[in-house]
Amino acid sequence: MKALLLFAFLLAGAAAGEPPPNVLLILADDMGVGDLAAFNGGRNRTPNLDRLAAEGLVFDQAWSASPVCAPARAALLTGRYPHRTGVVSLTLDKEPELTRLKSDETTLADLFADHGHVTGLVGKWHTGLGTGYGPVARGFQEVTVFHGSDGGGYTRYVLHEDDAMTAKPKPQDVYLTDELNRRAVAFVRRHADRPFFLHLAHYVPHRPLEAPQAIVEPYLQAGLDRDTATVYAMIEIMDRGLGELFAEIDRLGLRERTLVIFSSDNGPDPLVAPRFNHGLRGGKYEVHEGGIRVPFLVRWPGVIQPGRTQTPVHFTDVLPTLVEVCALRHEPRLPLDGRSFAPLLRGGETPSAPPRFWQWNRHEPNYTHNAAMRDGPWKLVKPFVTKNKIAGDSEVPHALYRLDEDPAESTDLAAREPERVQQMRAALDAWSAEMEKDRQR
Repeated sequence: MKALLLFAFLLAGAAAGEPPPNVLLILADDMGVGDLAAFNGGRNRTPNLDRLAAEGLVFDQAWSASPVCAPARAALLTGRYPHRTGVVSLTLDKEPELTRLKSDETTLADLFADHGHVTGLVGKWHTGLGTGYGPVARGFQEVTVFHGSDGGGYTRYVLHEDDAMTAKPKPQDVYLTDELNRRAVAFVRRHADRPFFLHLAHYVPHRPLEAPQAIVEPYLQAGLDRDTATVYAMIEIMDRGLGELFAEIDRLGLRERTLVIFSSDNGPDPLVAPRFNHGLRGGKYEVHEGGIRVPFLVRWPGVIQPGRTQTPVHFTDVLPTLVEVCALRHEPRLPLDGRSFAPLLRGGETPSAPPRFWQWNRHEPNYTHNAAMRDGPWKLVKPFVTKNKIAGDSEVPHALYRLDEDPAESTDLAAREPERVQQMRAALDAWSAEMEKDRQR
C-alpha cells in the first residue's frame, strides 16, 4: 500500500510541475536470459545486475520486438513494430534506406526532450546514418556513440559526439565497455540537478569476442570453452561498470528519483559457441524464443515492489509505459503498438497481453520467412530459413507451440490444431499486410 501511495503521489507531483523521475535505459547486445548469474546457477559473475534484479521487478516473459539489433532498437525507441518505422535490416552503411527511422517517427528521446529532460545516448547507435537520421536529429541532446556497422571492436573503435559518424575505428587504450560506463557516470554527474533520460547502449557481448585474459582465465579454469569464457568475462566487465554507475547515482542522492530499466536487444548469437539459455530454442536471427526472449529488469526504489512477474511485456510497451509513469504528454500521430504496463509497476494488475507479432529477414521483408505470432499460450511460427539474403517465398509449413507447457518449442501441435493454425495464420497474414503498407508509406 505504501508503494501504491508513493507512486500516486509521484504521478500527481509530476502533473503539478514537480520534477519527474530520471530514466536510465540500459541495453546489452546479444545477451540472453541465461546470462545473469542470479538466473543461471552462478555460471558467471554479475553481482550488480543480480542486485538490480533483487531490488526491482523481474519480468520472466519479456520479448524484444525483433531477433536482431537494429529493428529491435527501433521498436524500443518508438513503441511501434519495427516494420512501421522503416528499420528492417542490419547494415547501416550498406543498406541505409532499410536501417533508418522514418522522419515522421517520434522517439523516447524526442518526448523526454520536449518535457525538459536532458537526453543522452552513450554507446551503440543502430537506427540511421545520414543527415537527419543520427541520434542528435532523433532527440538525443548529448551523444557519445559508435554506429553498429563500422567494423570496430572493444580495443579498436571511435566514439562520435555528433551525427556525422564518418571516422573509421582506430586502436584505443581503454576497453570500450569501460569507456562507455565512464561516459555514463560523467553524464549523470553533469545533470544531477535536473531530470535526465540516459540511454546506455552497451555492445556487450556482441562479437568480436574480446576481453582481458585475466578476467577470461577463471572461466577457462572452470572448464568453460573459450567462447563462453570470453562472453562471461565481457558481461562481467559491463556489470562492474554498471555497479560504479549505480553507486554514483546513490552518492548523488538520486536513487529514489531514478527509474532503471535493463534489457538486451535479442538473444545469443548462434555464431558463438552455445551456452546456457534455459533450454530456449534458437538464438539471434530466429523468431523462436531463444532469439526474442530477453532479460528485463525494472527498478525504482520506494515505488516498485521487488519481485517477479509472469506478465508478458514487449519492447513496444516501454514507450507508452514511460509516457504514463513520467506524465509525458503524447498524442501520437502514428499508431502505437505497445500498451503501458505502468499499472503493474504500481502493484496492480495489467490486462491480458494482446497478440504479438515478429518477422525478420535480411534486406527487404518477405513475410513468408521467419515470422511468428503469440496469442495467449499459443505461438505460431513460420520457420527461419537463413540469416543471409533470401531468394523467393518460403514453402516451409507453419508450426504451432503451446509455450506454457512447452517453453522449449519442442513439440509441433499444428497437425492436432488445424483450426487454430488457420485462425492464427490469417491474423499473421493480416498483420504482415498492414506492416508492409505502413512501411512503404
